[in-house]
Amino acid sequence: MFMWRSAPESCSFTQLVSQALSTDPLGGLRGAVLEVVGELGGGAPRITLQRPPRADFGDYSTNAALLLAPALKAAPREIAERLGSALQLRLGGQLERFEVAGPGFVNLFLADSWLLGALAQTLSAGEEFGRGGSVPSERVLVEFVSANPTGPMHVGHARNAAYGDALARLLAFHGHRVEREFYVNDAGSQVAKLGASVCALARGEPAPQDGYRGEYVRQLVGQLELDGRDGVEVGRAAVKLMVEEMRRSLEAFGVEQFDRWAYESALHEGDPSPVDHALAMLAEQGRTYRSEGALWLRTSEFGDDKDRVLVRSNGEHTYFASDIAYHEQRRERGFDRQIDVWGADHHGYVPRMKAAYQALGGDPERLELLIMQLVHLMRGGERAQMSKRAGEFVTLDDLVAEIGVDAARWYLLARSHDTTVDLDLELAREQSSENPVYYVQYAHARIASILAKAGSEKVTAAQERAGEWPAYDLHASERALIEQLLAFPSEVAEAAERRAPHRIASYALELAQGFTAFYRDCRVVGAEPASVEQVRLAMCVATKRTLARSLELLGVAAPEAM
Repeated sequence: MFMWRSAPESCSFTQLVSQALSTDPLGGLRGAVLEVVGELGGGAPRITLQRPPRADFGDYSTNAALLLAPALKAAPREIAERLGSALQLRLGGQLERFEVAGPGFVNLFLADSWLLGALAQTLSAGEEFGRGGSVPSERVLVEFVSANPTGPMHVGHARNAAYGDALARLLAFHGHRVEREFYVNDAGSQVAKLGASVCALARGEPAPQDGYRGEYVRQLVGQLELDGRDGVEVGRAAVKLMVEEMRRSLEAFGVEQFDRWAYESALHEGDPSPVDHALAMLAEQGRTYRSEGALWLRTSEFGDDKDRVLVRSNGEHTYFASDIAYHEQRRERGFDRQIDVWGADHHGYVPRMKAAYQALGGDPERLELLIMQLVHLMRGGERAQMSKRAGEFVTLDDLVAEIGVDAARWYLLARSHDTTVDLDLELAREQSSENPVYYVQYAHARIASILAKAGSEKVTAAQERAGEWPAYDLHASERALIEQLLAFPSEVAEAAERRAPHRIASYALELAQGFTAFYRDCRVVGAEPASVEQVRLAMCVATKRTLARSLELLGVAAPEAM
């Protein structure tokens, strides 16, 4: 589905039409509908152009008449007839016919020549097909993973890593200027607790009651120089080692390199420190007050359910104070938008952080706090038991060793980030059509095999003659596959705007299924006449490219052979 939203004040109707025309191969059709809507005097309401649920309802359907009717003070079906007739005149032979359906939908039946021309346009776009389109382009910071550095990353962090990485890829592909950041919580009592745990094990004693346990702590004993160091010093050294392990694990998981690793400890350094700077700003604006010896922030004035402590009565800063300083520091770095990807246990933290950001003078709508939900590992319908080298949790490295990077990333990304994932380990390893990541990768590899069989000379000719093919009666599976290809730019736009990489996974699976149906119904290599073979080879090329791009956005490999 493609939806035209109400144009912003700075965006004229002509600009909106121009944007639609230049976005993707459907731009001409969208632009034609928008121009007719403008001629009818309807402005640019929230109009949809989507593929109907059944092929006999047409190639695309629009609700424009239903939305125009109130403004034009006419019956929707009457407006639909006027809209369809105007489109028929504008598109000529490219539109075979239109039908008015239901209360006032306009169903468009496009000529084969239009679809072939659109296919040629996707080939002409090459690797740029679907790229860009964001209006305006923003400078965006995506902060994700930010796992506690007192232990290895677990499966929950794996989902956060896959999602944040895919979201950053998606936003960048859509045309935003994206920077990636990892926030290391290396300050506070947790560091001393880790150090005390390591020191206790080194002495042959059990870890403190509130300390850290697991095989990884025992490994730290052998990796660290302990003589003459207190618990805090040992803790800091241990955190440094854990951060390096996180870097290695993330690299092995296919996460693109972070632009910056930000350390909480640095927020308390300098004169004034970033924390002091942020607290001074809040005090100057009258946002803070003292009560019971503590310093409080008036977050309740900005929608939080109660005020929050910044500095405890003993003079110790809260984590909230550090977070405020961190977000203010990022705001002063000039980002148009900040996106934080947080774990499921941070849900209650959202209102206070938004309140603090607004208190500092930031626009809370430009601070997006996305909450990831939990991951359950399943085997045989039951919770999986895997080797746990790190206390009571399954590490990211364990997961990758069990099912591989591609399957892990796919299954962690295939559902919306705000829903729980039940990851079936046995299915994730299965090499069959029941396994969606295998199915999509196999479709890409199959196309590579088809193109290799055809030979480079035929494949090159098919692309060079794009736009020159004589029209013929396309098979229903050919029409469906072309229309699925044309949907890619809109899917990218929707996925980027909704912060929903799972839409790309769904699209890739549907495109692979569409190709399977096409290949079942239509001969490719050796099809006659030669022009039909060329069209079908071109469809293979476009599908292969689009599958590869979809998988790349998810951080999943697109193999040439399987």
